[in-house]
Amino acid sequence: MVKEQTFSFFLGCLMPNRYPAIEKATKFVMKKLGYEILDMERASCCPAPGVFRSFNKVDWMVAGARNLCIAEKLDADILTVCNGCFGTLQEINKHLKENEEHRELVNEKLKLLGDYEFKGTIDVRHVAEVLGYEIGPWGIEDLITRKVNARAAVHYGCHFLKPTRIREIESSEGPTIVEEFIEVLGVESVRFKEQLTCCGAGGGVKAYSGDTSMTIFGEKMKNIDEVEPDFILDICPFCHLQFETGQDYLNKNKNCNYDYPVIHLSQLVAYCMGMDQEFVGLQYQMMGKDYIFGGEEVKKEEEAI
Repeated sequence: MVKEQTFSFFLGCLMPNRYPAIEKATKFVMKKLGYEILDMERASCCPAPGVFRSFNKVDWMVAGARNLCIAEKLDADILTVCNGCFGTLQEINKHLKENEEHRELVNEKLKLLGDYEFKGTIDVRHVAEVLGYEIGPWGIEDLITRKVNARAAVHYGCHFLKPTRIREIESSEGPTIVEEFIEVLGVESVRFKEQLTCCGAGGGVKAYSGDTSMTIFGEKMKNIDEVEPDFILDICPFCHLQFETGQDYLNKNKNCNYDYPVIHLSQLVAYCMGMDQEFVGLQYQMMGKDYIFGGEEVKKEEEAI
């Protein structure tokens, strides 16, 4: 068990509106690990790095800094489950800490929005990074009640690893943080061709050109299909949306026959820590493939939610 720590939980846009099970699973996991999770009241969109920043970088920083200020008032680092939110908030936080001119400019604009002043007193964390580095597979073994005997195609997504000068996680060309962590859950990561390429949703591509987005995604799914995993494991709700809805699109429009369940890392960990499959959201997302998550019980009694 890790020492008690507090996080300001940044929900972002997509998770609470479309994937509340990921939110529930993340809170379940972090509380089990001894963390206190604080709600960020009145938080807004991060805002998305691929769209807002392209139009007005200053206002993009102001909107992001306002979210950072909410966490600063809570005196707790931000925890996010979304790569885009992670990218925006971490980049703005780092930039304003280092650039006095922009910090003063942003703070002048923040005054117009209320009692906000960016001070640079917190950091921004991603749940995959916290689990992989701060907890590690060694720190979760005693809390596992089930192990999953399955093979997963792991998708990192773009903004979690790059740009490396800001993320400082690990090599963007050969990451292993997720693979090493899920081994203790009984999950084997299966490598596939061009594993680290974009899913086709980020950078404003999906919003600007659906055809281009599906072309990129189609190539991704072709490579995944070649290794035939039991499910796709992601760490970002936006990538999650792409893999779920994209498979349906390809099946209907490109004569494909994909039927791969899509699971967020928080959901997988929550299930292995004893959270009921119905509450963690897997019954819907497994698309009838409940046998995959039958699980190997490692304790006789499961703890209640």
